[in-house]
Amino acid sequence: MYSEPRRNGGDIVSASRQTGPATWTNWAGTASAAPDVVHRPLTAEQIGAAVAAAAADGKRVRTWGSGHSFTPIAVADEHAIDLSGYRGVTHIDSATNEVTVRAGTTLRALNAALDAHELALVNMGDIDKQTIAGALSTGTHGTGAALGGLATQVSALELVLADGSTVRCSASESPELFAAARVGLGALGVISTVTLRCVPSFALTAREAPGRLPDVLDRLDHDVESTDHFEFYWFPHGETVLTKHNNRLPDSAEPRPLSRLRSWVEYELIENRLFGAVCRAERAIPALVRPAQRLIAATLSERDYSDTSHRVFVTNRAVRFVESEYAVPRAALPEVLAELRQAVARLTDPVAFPVEVRFAAADDVWLSTAYDRDTAYVAVHQYVGMPFEEYFAAFEAIAGAVGGRPHWGKLHTLDAAALRERYPRFDDFLRVRSQVDPEGRFSNAYTDRVLGAR
Repeated sequence: MYSEPRRNGGDIVSASRQTGPATWTNWAGTASAAPDVVHRPLTAEQIGAAVAAAAADGKRVRTWGSGHSFTPIAVADEHAIDLSGYRGVTHIDSATNEVTVRAGTTLRALNAALDAHELALVNMGDIDKQTIAGALSTGTHGTGAALGGLATQVSALELVLADGSTVRCSASESPELFAAARVGLGALGVISTVTLRCVPSFALTAREAPGRLPDVLDRLDHDVESTDHFEFYWFPHGETVLTKHNNRLPDSAEPRPLSRLRSWVEYELIENRLFGAVCRAERAIPALVRPAQRLIAATLSERDYSDTSHRVFVTNRAVRFVESEYAVPRAALPEVLAELRQAVARLTDPVAFPVEVRFAAADDVWLSTAYDRDTAYVAVHQYVGMPFEEYFAAFEAIAGAVGGRPHWGKLHTLDAAALRERYPRFDDFLRVRSQVDPEGRFSNAYTDRVLGAR
């Protein structure tokens, strides 16, 4: 049994409340805010005091994370709560491998803490800069046909509610609140701590290889079912794909990570610096996009290595982009990609980024994009500063035709009326929201659109 002292990052610091101008912008530059007040609490009690202060002013309050959502979900125009000082693992149960962590802890810091205790998340996405609370609230996921998103790894949550009180919820304690809050859009309260079901540390073998889209689709079911974590990237002006097969390495086997030099060359130099330079050239001269993609396709090669799980899951993303992602029924994926390919051919402006495809098992989290159905995730991207509206609109229509559900943290145009049709428990979520936040204290313009104005 392990419990960490109540401190943050090793240094004891003080809470603060800032009034007057303060500007926040997300990573992609698609959302910004200049709230009246910014609270920086260091304890759950101080989070409660911040919520009470907003209520006393008759104002709405939202929590800032690391800014990795593309939507304005984290925008706080009135009172903002910055949890960057409220971080760290507070408790590890060695008997159950459950780990309790403060809401402002980033996934990167969490992985480092878990490493120290020979534990790991069973699955995660490819970015680790998000806070644990922000990642949960937006429905962050990785890939794996037998696995769910991050929310499915949660065994308990503590939330500060609109009245300033703190409540714990789990499958046995306030189970409806738990079903709603695991992907809660920040609309139910401020998550203060998260308890996760972790697993003993493990390593993954990684095999990355180029291929052709028709061949990948022909063997899709086999690859998805026989691989612990399968995904692929498709370059939409052609047939080239890059597949990624990640599988658990037996405990007795020794990982063989890439050398520091090769890792730097392939991931930092080629995938970030060189790719960023290519994207800047494409933004300046759009006619370069198609030949550049052909050149990139010709240079793709196989890559095999193995390493600690999170070092395989996570990729550094230094090239900025905008993104839309929809969760579609897995069986509909070939149809979606076929129609998307036709749509891309008709676009006025070319697409500089590949399309990412991942997979997840059905789950029971009310606003999870994988609720009650096995899911394929299709994510479309465009380099920041290049036109994307026509492309994303075409993609949204294609995904919508098969009942696609948008990622809560990625660009989409749907409102509450459309989303109600796609989520069987949508009204149950709204009922719980009305119970714990009757005045809409935790709302903003985004939640007004996707959940309905209060």
